[in-house]
Amino acid sequence: MAGKLKLTQVKSQIGRKYDQDRTLKALGLGKIGKTKELPDNESVRGMIFKVKHMVSVEEL
Repeated sequence: MAGKLKLTQVKSQIGRKYDQDRTLKALGLGKIGKTKELPDNESVRGMIFKVKHMVSVEEL
């Protein structure tokens, strides 16, 4: 697992659980269409798993 991941938020966090909202903020997201490049490691993968229904993921 080396490299980077490109995350894009595709769904709103409105009405979601508090911890999912905070996880999106920790990933640097928060608005639909916002994109971030993050390192591909276990902690980031764990956060992505928690909000996988709200983000799209691409491997770079």
